Amino acid sequence: METTSVPKEQLAPMAKMTEAEEKFDRRRKTIGWFLGPVLGLLVFFIPIEGLKPAGHTLMAIMTFVATWWICEPVPIPVTSLIGPVLAVLCGVTSAGAAFAPFANPLIYLFMGSFMLATGMMSHGLDKRFAYAILSMNWVGSSPTRILLAVGLVTALLSGWVSNTATTAMMYPISLGLLMAIKDMYKANGEDLDLSTYKYATGLMLMTAYAASVGGVLTPVGTPPNIIMMGFLDKLAGIKITFFQWMIWGSIAMVVYFVLMFVVLRQMFPAGISEIPGAKELITSKRKGLGPLKTGERNAIIAFALAVILWVLPGILTIFYGPGAPIIKAYGKLFPEAVVAMMAGLLLFIMPTNWEKREFTLQWKDAVKGIDWGTLILFGGGLSLGAMMYTTGLSKWIGDAIVKATGANSQVAIIAVFSVMSLLMSELTSHTAATNMVGPLGITVAMSAGLSPIPVAVAIALASSLGFMLPVSTPPNAIVYASGMIPITKMIRSGVLIDAIGLAVITIPLVIYVVQAVVK
Repeated sequence: METTSVPKEQLAPMAKMTEAEEKFDRRRKTIGWFLGPVLGLLVFFIPIEGLKPAGHTLMAIMTFVATWWICEPVPIPVTSLIGPVLAVLCGVTSAGAAFAPFANPLIYLFMGSFMLATGMMSHGLDKRFAYAILSMNWVGSSPTRILLAVGLVTALLSGWVSNTATTAMMYPISLGLLMAIKDMYKANGEDLDLSTYKYATGLMLMTAYAASVGGVLTPVGTPPNIIMMGFLDKLAGIKITFFQWMIWGSIAMVVYFVLMFVVLRQMFPAGISEIPGAKELITSKRKGLGPLKTGERNAIIAFALAVILWVLPGILTIFYGPGAPIIKAYGKLFPEAVVAMMAGLLLFIMPTNWEKREFTLQWKDAVKGIDWGTLILFGGGLSLGAMMYTTGLSKWIGDAIVKATGANSQVAIIAVFSVMSLLMSELTSHTAATNMVGPLGITVAMSAGLSPIPVAVAIALASSLGFMLPVSTPPNAIVYASGMIPITKMIRSGVLIDAIGLAVITIPLVIYVVQAVVK
């Protein structure tokens, strides 16, 4: 599940739960409210060999926090603040050390990217991009090509914009295409029930799954990516550049997407060769946007500036080699967090109507667009992860996992922690899951004398493979609320993509591609 905020008016018609789901959710939260403190106290009072007092105390706190992250009796960001507060109160660390990670530069990288995304969305640039691709001649009115195009638009947008916001934007577009099919059947005297129509299920699932797949493209595409970059920097002193991540992120996105498209196309065929009116519908939507506006031009300029400055170090490295003076000088002047903030702040300065003193991005819009909860969760996760490392808790847990599973090679460690990340992400926020699994995987790899980068990337990628349940990600929840996705169909397709994706794509990709880039 991704903790990303979307305007309530977008989610309101989609976020309805059935009575049974509401009862389960209420029961889960109620049980978790009591279970978290109880489990934390049990761990605190049970003697544990091999752990220092600070590590033992932190383990009790982490047990409490992890339970509340999973059961969500209070908002996840609140739980993320409770952890560092309890750590200070219990003498695990100082206040300065506990809260320093909340000012980590990567948080500002995320904040700047939220500003850019908000600027693009507030002026409709994301919709213009979506309709531009969907109206291309190669798409036409073919259900198969429409399925492919919807997936491509969603995945590409999700690499730069919140997964949840992307799905919320694409949902009505997909719904409009399905209504065109329903109207076609109605014109022929048939009543098509979209709740049982296979293609409707496939298109809705594509709208959600592609958002999760697209998130792996860039460091700012989804929180787990940037969280693992933060852990590598904090725990191992290794900095991963934007360009480096995009090398394996782009490969991962492409192969995940191909797998997802093949599975959904085979499982949910349209049964027709053409959707009459589909091309006209998209074309009319695109024309309705009118000519490119000043706000859209400004957003394009700011976004292009950020992307160029993010990838330029990688290009310079190709020509000058790593460690060249020009690379070091560039890194000091244009670190990625500063680039993100510079581009985001530029939107507040570039006018759309100078006479009225109106600018591309208003603060009231930026406040709504910045996902403060994710930033707090990110800071809390980095804080707890750093404490797990300094107290020896992550090494103790990691050694226990290695002993229990026998994972002592690069391949085995990657496999074990990829599976852990995936399973945790199916049941709770993939951001919270990454916070829990990330420090363990990095510590185990370092203890084994191996590079922690492959396992860190594997954990991040695996956490984006949450396709089985409506609660796994907000995109899943949005499309499930459409009533067109039987839960059994989501589970079947999700299990298939999860299993193949992990075994055939994630683990081999990390072992061969990531290690090649690292070397």
